[in-house]
Amino acid sequence: MIKLDPALEPVPRIHQILLGSVAPRPIALASTVDTHGNPNLSPFSFFNVFGVNPTTLIFSPSRRGRVNTTKDTFENLKEVPEVVINSVNYAMVQQVNLASTEYPKGVNEFIKAGFTPLISEKVKPFRVKESPVQFECQVRQIIETGDKGGAGNLIICEILLIHLDENILSGNGMINPQKIDLVARMGADYYCRASGQAVFNVSKPLQKVGIGIDQLPSAIRNSRFLTGNDLGKLGNIEKLPDDDQILNCRAHNKEVVSGWDEAESKIARYAQKLLKENKVSEALTFLMSFL
Repeated sequence: MIKLDPALEPVPRIHQILLGSVAPRPIALASTVDTHGNPNLSPFSFFNVFGVNPTTLIFSPSRRGRVNTTKDTFENLKEVPEVVINSVNYAMVQQVNLASTEYPKGVNEFIKAGFTPLISEKVKPFRVKESPVQFECQVRQIIETGDKGGAGNLIICEILLIHLDENILSGNGMINPQKIDLVARMGADYYCRASGQAVFNVSKPLQKVGIGIDQLPSAIRNSRFLTGNDLGKLGNIEKLPDDDQILNCRAHNKEVVSGWDEAESKIARYAQKLLKENKVSEALTFLMSFL
């Protein structure tokens, strides 16, 4: 492992490492205005949601690393502490990239990037019509983390009103990840598209208590072929299969393979097939039937 001490490394190097390793990051397309009502639109990937009661969104228009100056978004927010945070999906990512250009103050990025401004209901900044979700926000607090190039400026926002494109919703009223088709920032010039095969399901252990990997039989825990993800799924089961289940499974599969030591690879591959089908109990029963 390479060791890096942020205090000893050049700021651009640490910046590169952070952007490449803390990823993918959601993108806040932030719309602000100055005291004269001039609009500004700029994307920020130092952004996330941090609470729901009260609603708390935080993003950071950091100080420029090379010249140590602040961005128009930050200056606008100190003048008019309101912002519309617009979600970014794949259909608009190239326009968002264009809006990130360092245009001179006073240039309207809505016009430059070809976005359609919509009048907000509770705040002064405009919404972006092309965005699938638009958050009208009031700024509760601004925290400047430093005065050197690259320092963050945390903009802590409370949501006053949410606008949702109904086309991104499933029948149950929940946002469908395939329909919203969000994008996120990686390091350098890379982005990530959060749809298709990139989206997968992991059952949260909230309503049940899994037995844990430590409770699995040692032969399964120490398998050369089962991965950490495989063991994580097996350890999330609520209880081990009982003797009857194991004996029944053994009777049905005794001709498939002769035993664990002789055919561990083949046993593991079939168990992994069951795990991919989300048949976790069946997979564990199958594995234990050869021990």
